[in-house]
Amino acid sequence: MENQELSMPTKYDPKAIEDGRYKWWIDGKFFEATPDEGKEPYSIVIPPPNVTGKLHLGHAWDTTLQDILTRMKRMQGYDVLWLPGMDHAGIATQAKVDEKLRNQGISRYDLGREKFVEETWNWKEEYASHIREQWAKVGLGLDYSRERFTLDEGLSDAVRKVFVDLYNKGLIYRGEYIINWDPATKTALSDIEVIHQDVQGAFYHMRYPLSDGSGHIEIATTRPETMLGDTAVAVHPEDDRYKHLIGKTVILPITGREIPIVGDDYVDMEFGSGAVKITPAHDPNDFEIGNRHDLQRILVMHEDGSMNEKAGKYSGMDRFDCRKQIVKDLQEDGVLFKIEEHLHSVGHSERSGAVVEPYLSTQWFVKMDPLAQKAVTLQDGEEKVNFVPDRFETSYLRWMENTRDWCISRQLWWGHRIPAWYHKETGEIHVAHEAPEDLENWVQEEDVLDTWFSSALWPFSTMGWPDLEAEDFKRYYPTNTLVTGYDIIGFWVSRMIFQGLEFTNERPFKDVLIHGLVRDADGRKMSKSLGNGVDPMDVIEKYGADALRYFLSTGSSPGQDLRFSFEKVESVWNFANKIWNASRFALMNMDGMTHDEIDLSGEKSVADKWILTRLNETIETVTRLADKYEFGEVGRILYNFIWDDFCDWYIEMAKLPLYGEDEAAKKTTRSILAYVLDNTMRLLHPFMPFITEEIWQNLPHEGESITVAAWPEVDSALTDDAAAEEMKLLVDIIRAVRNIRAEVNTPMSKQIKLMLKAKDEETLAVLKKNAAYIERFCNPESLELSTDASAPEKAMTAVVTGVELFLPLAGLINIDEEIARLEKELDKWTKEVSRVQGKLSNERFVSKAPQKVVDEEKAKEQDYLEKQATVKARIEELKTV
Repeated sequence: MENQELSMPTKYDPKAIEDGRYKWWIDGKFFEATPDEGKEPYSIVIPPPNVTGKLHLGHAWDTTLQDILTRMKRMQGYDVLWLPGMDHAGIATQAKVDEKLRNQGISRYDLGREKFVEETWNWKEEYASHIREQWAKVGLGLDYSRERFTLDEGLSDAVRKVFVDLYNKGLIYRGEYIINWDPATKTALSDIEVIHQDVQGAFYHMRYPLSDGSGHIEIATTRPETMLGDTAVAVHPEDDRYKHLIGKTVILPITGREIPIVGDDYVDMEFGSGAVKITPAHDPNDFEIGNRHDLQRILVMHEDGSMNEKAGKYSGMDRFDCRKQIVKDLQEDGVLFKIEEHLHSVGHSERSGAVVEPYLSTQWFVKMDPLAQKAVTLQDGEEKVNFVPDRFETSYLRWMENTRDWCISRQLWWGHRIPAWYHKETGEIHVAHEAPEDLENWVQEEDVLDTWFSSALWPFSTMGWPDLEAEDFKRYYPTNTLVTGYDIIGFWVSRMIFQGLEFTNERPFKDVLIHGLVRDADGRKMSKSLGNGVDPMDVIEKYGADALRYFLSTGSSPGQDLRFSFEKVESVWNFANKIWNASRFALMNMDGMTHDEIDLSGEKSVADKWILTRLNETIETVTRLADKYEFGEVGRILYNFIWDDFCDWYIEMAKLPLYGEDEAAKKTTRSILAYVLDNTMRLLHPFMPFITEEIWQNLPHEGESITVAAWPEVDSALTDDAAAEEMKLLVDIIRAVRNIRAEVNTPMSKQIKLMLKAKDEETLAVLKKNAAYIERFCNPESLELSTDASAPEKAMTAVVTGVELFLPLAGLINIDEEIARLEKELDKWTKEVSRVQGKLSNERFVSKAPQKVVDEEKAKEQDYLEKQATVKARIEELKTV
């Protein structure tokens, strides 16, 4: 074996150990799925990031959780596929390329569609390589041999098939509807691409005069510019104030058009004046009323949000400038008689930030009812999708049960062009996988599909579907786990589920692990405007990928938001440094041991038996909690085991045999160090892959890489509960002595007299057997062990389970202060006695709790009563001094 001192530098330097390691993993093909009938498949598809720029902390968190799962499952013997890929992100990517061209003084219209798409593919290639570099920095175990892109040939084939099949089933249709329109990007948006924000606006109250001159009818609106497209006024048919007016007409101010008064149940008699203006081309509810009453649809705006020729003298004005002018004109005409301030919710484009305009447009839609119903019904059966935490199932079902038809067409050039052609003469629509044969007589639909349409197929389109015989589809679909944030349950998770059910008759994934958002240290959402964003690459540069990964994966419980803190990342770096130093010490003392020389059969000390028992407990707990996705708890368990048990206690105790003369004891200690460190690195590996691989490569081991080493298993032959109890007693004694020393400012270097009074001969035997540890860690000038020692007159005392400690410290102790300290301790034990007795006197607890739990509480009661009695007696003794 190599000289450990040379192969493991003195100082922990994450940059040095991470550099080159990822390439070594990739070159070794450790992350490539290899179909093996002897192994059970386990698959995850990465939520594809947009090819628009850098990955953020949310991506780092999301992908780290997936990496933990896939690394752990690979070590547990599964045939793991973690499939990478990226999303073409229609609106976002086109906007970025548009901006790039604008900076060059040209527009996409100057280039034309074909050249623009070519330019966007170049953008994709550049940014895809940036994303791969960032994946490498985080250390993600992805199978690049299967990488996919939502616009690649195979996925495009799947998208066309889904569109055509849904169209043939009558679930996709083309129609004129009010849709959410983004005037900035000039494209339709689905409901969930609209962000609603409270905006200070106004209600504009107007009087529309009756045509017969008999009076007027009052209406109010928040969008007076749309009145130019009014085609009716509606009242409730049962409203006594207006019943007699139904069928009459009013003169629409400014335009002079005569429009009818109609009766419709939609109108709320209690709201406002009880009469509403109806603009079927500019409001979704008015559109439905217009259909019921066969009203004309008058569109008064262009796609860019400016007023069109139907707006008369306001033609060419921006919609908001038009609003100001029309308000002024209506006031001058005496039509607008009141402006009332009003805070109301206004839709904004998620992508551009522009105020969304409800807009009459011919678009393509997916009929959602039958698809959503299947997905809702699925949740009643055994093959349901399991949400973790399960409370998010409610969010999912709420979205599914209240969804409207999905507008899937987008007025873009970058994306999946809709496979529909219109006959140039007859207007007939041809929807098919391929273009019509006599193509010169047909023109293809200009629009592309919503990005979410293709990403909804991601779990199966990436596996080779629609080829049902594709090897990966047959082996790895459905996938096991989807990891994603709660903010896209509606956008993406829901759509994958209903498309998966419709086209594969199976749920696309078994579990959905939901995480929250990364926020800043004050709990604020990270944003450009606040300037509080953190680039994960900067964190890695400073602290290493392992520190960032461990912080992200263990810093919150499932479903909760995570507050980012550089101090917490730094504390993880300190943890990694502790691991490095402890491992380096262990390796330097293994004396070139090989894997074959590891031998646990020799005589073991209590410390040896204890650390092996604690390792078994840690393996069992970590495996159980990780399978439940409780990574925060896993992190706590590993941290406590590594920092406290292994580094602070076992390694210190191992120095006794390592520096001693007993060669057999040395060999056993080295073997246990190697065995425990090896298993600990494996448990920690999914969280901190770089440092664990580096240490593991220096350990005596078998196999090429820790990535494919077996996951640790409990070896019950190595569990020794009695030794664990003995060790607990020793640790309690050592801690008690250290605490007393600290209390009276007596450093560990100063020798002291120590007397230990055991409650019985059995406990005394344990103390005698382990006296070497007590002497090593308590540094006594003399050590007296007995069952009948009487307390010296002036001494510091402590009580641990089964043992009283006396430290005669003449001249270093104030007896009054010691009595005060003991009275505090007595108060603590009295409270504990009271608490446990309260529990045991509760009939419901005793009758309903498992017997084991009740017995544990009874044991605690006995222990606390003994400690209480001992401290009481000691107080009485001191009072007589």
